[in-house]
Amino acid sequence: MNTVKRSPAFKLAVTALCAALNITGAFLALVLRLPIYLDSVGTILNAFILGPVFGPLTALISSAISYFTSDPFALAFMPGGMLTGLIAGLLFRAGMLSGKKLPLGTLIATVPGTIYSACTAAYLFGGNTSSGSSILVQVLSKMGMNLVAAAFAVQFVTDYADRLISVAVSTALAKRINKMRF
Repeated sequence: MNTVKRSPAFKLAVTALCAALNITGAFLALVLRLPIYLDSVGTILNAFILGPVFGPLTALISSAISYFTSDPFALAFMPGGMLTGLIAGLLFRAGMLSGKKLPLGTLIATVPGTIYSACTAAYLFGGNTSSGSSILVQVLSKMGMNLVAAAFAVQFVTDYADRLISVAVSTALAKRINKMRF
């Protein structure tokens, strides 16, 4: 991790860029009805570059903007994104999101947000959200699975895949950004 003190302008620029990454990824996933979300690349990237406090801040900003521009469900899932950003930042600092530790670290970063998101999807929205994975929740529910269990099962698989992609992309981008001199 780069321990160079970053200027407020750098922090603002990186946070804005990361929020834009989240908004763009979420919009693409929404429009393409992907079973993953692509809304946490920026959250995780900012947690890697600036630390665990900036991950949740990025999730908060991008969820609020997405709510008003493209996804009426985004605000309800904001706390899950904030939790993911905080945990990812802490795990990155602890060296748990690289090498052989990556699958376990990603699992640890995924589960708390998944629990929150599954409960939100099931209790607040009856399993119907803007995500392409909602249909899987409904199918499992109609086959007799408890709605919360169905939401958790689908959410866990899609969240874990999404977080693996997000961590991989964020790691590559963070290495490049941290090599730059500002």
